[in-house]
Amino acid sequence: MARDLAPEVERLLQFRDPNIRKKAALCTIRIIKKVPDLAENFLNPAAALLKEKHHGVLLTGVQLCTDMCKVSSEALEYFRKKCIDGLVKVLKGLANSPYAPEYDISGITDPFLHIRLLKLLHVLGQGDADASDVMNDILAQVATKTESNKNAGNAILYECVATIMSIEDNGGLRVLAVNILGRFLSSRDNNIRYVALNMLMKAIALDSQAVQRHRATILECVKDSDASIRKKALELVYLLINESNVKSLTKELVDYLEVSDPEFQEDLTAKICSIVEKFSPEKKWYIDQMVKVLTEAGNFVKDDVWHALIVVITNAPNLHGYTSRALYKAVQISSEQETLVRVAVWCIGEYGEMLVSNAGMLDVEDPITVTEADAVDVVETAIKRHSSDLTTQAMCLIALLKLSSRYSSCTKKINDIILHQKGSLVLELQQRAIEFNSIIEKHVNIRSTLVERMPVLDEATYSGRRAGSMTAAVSTSQGALPKMPNGVVKPTSAPFVDLLDLSSDDTPAPSSSGGDFLQDLLGVDLSPTSQGTNQTPKSGTDVLLDLLSIGTPTAQSTSPMLDILSSGQDNKRSEGLLDQLAPPSASSAPSSSPIASSSMMDLLDGFGPSPSVPVQENNGPTYPSVVAFESGSLKITFNFSKEPGNPQTTLVEAEFVNKSSDIYSNFVFQAAVPKFLQMYLDPASGNTLPANANGPITQKLRITNSQHGKKSLVMRIRVNYKANDKDVLEEGQITNFPRGL
Repeated sequence: MARDLAPEVERLLQFRDPNIRKKAALCTIRIIKKVPDLAENFLNPAAALLKEKHHGVLLTGVQLCTDMCKVSSEALEYFRKKCIDGLVKVLKGLANSPYAPEYDISGITDPFLHIRLLKLLHVLGQGDADASDVMNDILAQVATKTESNKNAGNAILYECVATIMSIEDNGGLRVLAVNILGRFLSSRDNNIRYVALNMLMKAIALDSQAVQRHRATILECVKDSDASIRKKALELVYLLINESNVKSLTKELVDYLEVSDPEFQEDLTAKICSIVEKFSPEKKWYIDQMVKVLTEAGNFVKDDVWHALIVVITNAPNLHGYTSRALYKAVQISSEQETLVRVAVWCIGEYGEMLVSNAGMLDVEDPITVTEADAVDVVETAIKRHSSDLTTQAMCLIALLKLSSRYSSCTKKINDIILHQKGSLVLELQQRAIEFNSIIEKHVNIRSTLVERMPVLDEATYSGRRAGSMTAAVSTSQGALPKMPNGVVKPTSAPFVDLLDLSSDDTPAPSSSGGDFLQDLLGVDLSPTSQGTNQTPKSGTDVLLDLLSIGTPTAQSTSPMLDILSSGQDNKRSEGLLDQLAPPSASSAPSSSPIASSSMMDLLDGFGPSPSVPVQENNGPTYPSVVAFESGSLKITFNFSKEPGNPQTTLVEAEFVNKSSDIYSNFVFQAAVPKFLQMYLDPASGNTLPANANGPITQKLRITNSQHGKKSLVMRIRVNYKANDKDVLEEGQITNFPRGL
């Protein structure tokens, strides 16, 4: 129907009655939206409408040209060449026109036509420097001459600012536009202020310095009574933050946090924490700001934020005493802030002796007097407070155990507090209380070693885990970000995080969320119902995250001393567990020697056994090859072998075959495994896979199963390649590994 009517509508666009021409223009708009191909038929009639004197016809003609530019690149170029000068002339005449009662609204001649013309100039000037130059003068004139004390004038100014921001670069005009938005922020109308904030968020990417000049006004909007304006202004302040102004802006936000409404504190707290982490110039300033936030709104601070604070504290040895004293003073003022109490209790447990002795005093500090009993009272108050949750109580118990070794004068008082928890209704707290009481009373000789200060946590590793840019499964020898085969660095995007989703496997993969960090930190199971599991000691970063770890145990360690530190225990082992804290028997030493020899051989790049190890004639058990993955275009085969004397480690040779008739380029293989496995990927033999199975790519994997004999291997894979210049992604899960790996 549109195609049939188009010729008649085109004829009516030139009809002598202006009302008919206006209706025909409106009909043309509908036609080109339905059939964009017809736009070129209306180029000349539409351009003729831009010369109309009748405002109604001109208004519809401008709208018709705008819509045609959006659906047809030919129309856009045509109007740029033929019509810009005419449009500028029309807008200039409109802006300078005398009073016309039939078009006047609040002293402005036809603001609707003003806005339509500006929108068309917006479309024509975007991405075209020549067109932008032609319209610069008229835009400046509209921006400076239009009155802003009426709503109609504000609407024109807003559209003028939007046009200036979209056309090609003109520094002077953009400064003028940002200044107009700054005036909008001083308006009493909430709608005007909101749209100004919204436009400034777009303008900051174009001219950050111009927006920075209005920083004080924007900060005032953060304190506005309107919730929408507060939230939008806070987002804008976050974008304004840089290294040079972070201290002043953060101070303003923290000061406002003290008096802000409770419903706004959550958003404000999240932004402040993000700003402090991202732009912190030094660790002392970071710690100071976080203590202020915890004091004012600690209940709104998310777990991963205060976990990160603890990581920073451990990495600032010169600030341990200062931080402990700052948190001690803060918790005296705001003991109802749960997160503040957790961090304070943790620091008192770790650095309690520095708190009492005023060690590590800084020049800006005033000395305070804190006795051992005062420090213990803080922890006692926290653990006995009815509102304390399980996490806080567990942290208090561990802090008390540590203080029992650091504060000899308070050992009996500490033991009494711990004994009180033997009657806890929470099984985990009850069990820990019994164990800790036994350590204090019966195992004094190992207590000081057991409660040594926590090893320094690696900031980069924790940040990587927190950002999801580092998998817990694929490890590297130096703890750096894992490198993918073919020299491709592992991407940090969310799709690769999905690769670790092993929720459907028989052997679930522990997530690397803040909850896991906390369980590692406390050495306790924080699940509602504690389930007994035989947990093997964790290696690498996970051991460092265990608050009660002693040194760095190897993956083969079977010392009973570590069993007390595991987060989950068999119910049958809960009785008499501490009676087993004897040194490991001598028979366990030889069992680790093959591993040690193997490690030395790897270090020396040797593949033969050392003279001290008898040569084995066979290469261990053999395993059948498996087709790990097969699709219509790709087949992956795994071949397995074992190192003699090292049954936990499996060597896998992956063979990739292209079944299609297209050559695959940029071939990349990625894999992820659960936490109880460790995997090393060697570079692939190439990154181009020939067509029609005409030669494979091979890649070697080395997988170590820390629960060999208990859990089977499981793996999720992802393959990326290019076929016919198109990116292809294939994913799969492998569960058909031979038994015994």
